[in-house]
Amino acid sequence: MIMKTALILLCLTLTVLTNSFTFGQAPAIPAQLGPHSWTATVKVAGEDGNPIVGANVSVQYTVPTEPDSGDKTYGEVKGKTDTNGMFSASHTDNSWGLGVVVEKTGYYNTQMGHQFYFDEKNRHPAFTLLLKKIGKPIPLYAKQITSLKVPEFNKAIGYDLVIGDWVGPYGNGVNADLFFTEKHIDPQSGYILSVSFPKPGDGIQEFTVPNAEKGSGFRSAHEAPIDGYQRELSQTVATNPNRNFYFRVRTKLDENGNVVSARYGKIYGDLAQFTYYFNPTLNDQNVEFNPKQNLLSGLQPLDEVSAP
Repeated sequence: MIMKTALILLCLTLTVLTNSFTFGQAPAIPAQLGPHSWTATVKVAGEDGNPIVGANVSVQYTVPTEPDSGDKTYGEVKGKTDTNGMFSASHTDNSWGLGVVVEKTGYYNTQMGHQFYFDEKNRHPAFTLLLKKIGKPIPLYAKQITSLKVPEFNKAIGYDLVIGDWVGPYGNGVNADLFFTEKHIDPQSGYILSVSFPKPGDGIQEFTVPNAEKGSGFRSAHEAPIDGYQRELSQTVATNPNRNFYFRVRTKLDENGNVVSARYGKIYGDLAQFTYYFNPTLNDQNVEFNPKQNLLSGLQPLDEVSAP
């Protein structure tokens, strides 16, 4: 339990520090934070906005054992949400931050981190966290691409989502579900990375995750939207793991441009570094992945997907 708590707090701390400071800056941290009291109030709701009663809440904290030693101990205050979906935890210590983890059977876990930043106002945080129901996780083609390497510059190269590889002659793929194009401009301005689609009706659309859901074990909606897709999307910035997309491929339209059939999926990440999930069943918009039933076999360890 101590190792699990330490790992959660480390991940949450890194996330908070990354999201709270401009790139290139770092918080000024004194050598030692003296004992102080803190109170964390947690409100837990479902996707319908109603409070969730009886959710397990763990408020975890770290305490340096000696100044400048780097050694820490870990503790937690835990309990269940009341009839209003509320839980409050208090403690007095010299901790520098908190990690909140909420769990309930039938829901995806959610978590959030908080730094005190040595400011009295930050020692009494209030969190609103959303628990998303576990619906109908299904087998999907899922693969993590840690660094997309387009085989040839300035050319649209097809990628097969079922095979998990570039189409020939660059790989073993057969059907080009989408195309990636990497255009190099010059050494100063970098490159443009684009994704485009082969068929009318195919496309991609970005979605954002609300603050209350950002720590959820399940980032997307349970189903991809039926429409709202664009045929091409480009990026010129550095990788951003917080971007998310739905996509529609292998689309067939009638004479009036209406979708007759299509296949849907989602992407966690951006175009350069991402994880994709592809539902091969015709007209099934379900993108809730069962990590124990990946339809892609023979993946390397770095390619495997554990998140739904």
